[in-house]
Formats: sequence, C-alpha cells, structure tokens
Amino acid sequence: MTLDIQLVGNAMQMAVCGVRPGQTVYCEAGKFLFSSGRLTPETRLTAPGTESSSGGALSGLMNVAKQAGKRKLAGESLAFQYFTNGGTEPERLGLAGVLPGEMRVLELDGSTAWLAEKDAFVAAESTVTFDIAFSGLRQGLRGGEGFVLERFGGSGSVLVGGAGNFIDLDPADFGGTLKVDTGCIVAFEESVSYSVARVAGLNKQALMNAFLGGEGLSLATLSGKGRVILQSMTMAGLANAIAKNMHRGDDGGDQGEKGFGAIGGLLRGLD
Repeated sequence: MTLDIQLVGNAMQMAVCGVRPGQTVYCEAGKFLFSSGRLTPETRLTAPGTESSSGGALSGLMNVAKQAGKRKLAGESLAFQYFTNGGTEPERLGLAGVLPGEMRVLELDGSTAWLAEKDAFVAAESTVTFDIAFSGLRQGLRGGEGFVLERFGGSGSVLVGGAGNFIDLDPADFGGTLKVDTGCIVAFEESVSYSVARVAGLNKQALMNAFLGGEGLSLATLSGKGRVILQSMTMAGLANAIAKNMHRGDDGGDQGEKGFGAIGGLLRGLD
C-alpha cells in the first residue's frame, strides 16, 4: 500500500502525505511541518528493519547505539519521528526538506533497493527499511559525498529531497557510463555501480579544474543500467555562493580574489 503523496510548489517543494488508517510513516527529525487529526509524532532511535529481536536488553541497546552512530556519521539526525494513523479516516502529514529544491517519490517493489546521498532522506512508509551503506574509506576520502550513502530496501514509498532542480538519467542511454560531480547525486538504483576516481594526475590542468573550474579533483562514475537522479545545485556550491557574498568588501570587490596570486604561483611551479 503506497503513500498518497502530493508535491506542492516548485523551487522549494513540500510534500503532503495522505496517511490511511493503520498506516505508519517515519521521517528524519526536523522534516515535519504539520499533521491533522490524531497523527502525533513518536520519536525512536531505530528505523524499520534495523531493530534487533534477539540477544536480550544489552544486545538491543548496543544495536540502537550502532544504528544511531551510523546515522550520525552520515550526517543524519540521531532519531526518527513515526506517525501512525490509529483512526478510521485518512489523515494528512506535511513534510519538507532543508534546502531550496525539489522532492521525488521513489516506489520500491521489493525487487531492488535505492541508494541516496546523505541528507536526501525525508520520509518513508514503515514497510521501507533504512540503513547506511559504506562505499569504502578510500572512495570517501576522495569524493567526500561518497563515503556514506543511505540505503532504502523493502517495498513502499520513499520521499527524497535535494537542492535545485532534478533530472532523471540512465547510464545505459549514454554508453553505460556517466561522470558526475559527487555533490550532484541525489539517488540511484542499486543496480547502478558507483565509484569515485581522480579526474587526472596532480598536474597543472587538474589543479586548474579543481581551483578555477569548480570541478574538484574527483568525479563520481555511475555505470550500468538503472535510474539515476541528479540535482542542479550542490550544497557546497550554495555554501560557497553565500560565503562569497558575505565576504565582499565595501567597494564591491571580492576578497576571495586575493587568493588568485597564490594559486597562480602554485600552477607556475608545475610547468
């Protein structure tokens, strides 16, 4: 039984979910906007599919601590909020992300899982499992965004959010491979392979790409066949734009330009 979700707005979307009798929705703490009728939040430290039913109280506490620690590492809140419709009539639940951008509903049928960037999760049915997937320490150190990913399994509706506008792509339509800025990835099906690699060696062109082109020294590679959702705005780009305007001088000049001399000296040294 999938959720009845209406996405409202354009540049700063919110989601209004119809919660049927007996249905439970959980969201990350801080994504809740409003609810109707008898829907009241219940805060828990575990997500569906991560509870431990064996091993006693000590084992249960260790499992809770483990799950909370993994979410903290992913940049998520420590707790989830659960909303259960215990009445006989449908209720309404309003949710939103934390960045100006779009939201997307993913429908899981149990045949495949989805992976998403940290902070992408907004809400899901209780029939959907939430966990943290590690893509490897080496990739994480290179790509930043790629060290920890959110993983959604089971069946039901999942609501994810991101920054800017979304585009849906399939690597199979582009020769089987897409090179993507690591910060532009919102979510992708588990059938798609993910890796992070340097765009080039540590040479003059690589440094120009990183410092002047805004590309960074690493790109994500998405290969295979499956649905990929990308966002037009990155959190790093938004933060840099805000910081740039906050540090402008009274004469309108950008104080960040003072660093170009140092970058130029570094590039000349590689000639």
